[in-house]
Amino acid sequence: MPEVATADVQIATIDEMEPIHGGVARRARATLGVSAWGMQVLTLPSDWDGYPEHNHDATAFDPNQEEVYLPISGSATLVAGDKRFELVPGMMARVGPEQRRRVLPGSDGIRMVVLGGRPGAFDAPSWTELGAPPPMAE
Repeated sequence: MPEVATADVQIATIDEMEPIHGGVARRARATLGVSAWGMQVLTLPSDWDGYPEHNHDATAFDPNQEEVYLPISGSATLVAGDKRFELVPGMMARVGPEQRRRVLPGSDGIRMVVLGGRPGAFDAPSWTELGAPPPMAE
């Protein structure tokens, strides 16, 4: 069960999060009470081929979502069209809603956080743009 550390902080281990699909996915967003973006944790077994090719275009069951993959352990190959990208801890990948994609876990499997949201829905503060001065710049 997630622990309320202060009035507005939720903390939980990944293993405490509700599993779905036989534990391959964990409901991180719902566990932590996030309402600004989608977020799940995926733990894909080594060399598993069960991750479906899909997109999040206007006709998808969860439409108009761009996704960000944030590997936290293991490795995988992200297949997007005829391109292949290696996913390892320390890097992130963004995939647009229309792009068909599939994740192929490596020989050690992969655990990754998957963030999803509607393009343009977030009102980004100016300091987060590339080349902008940091907040409270000296």
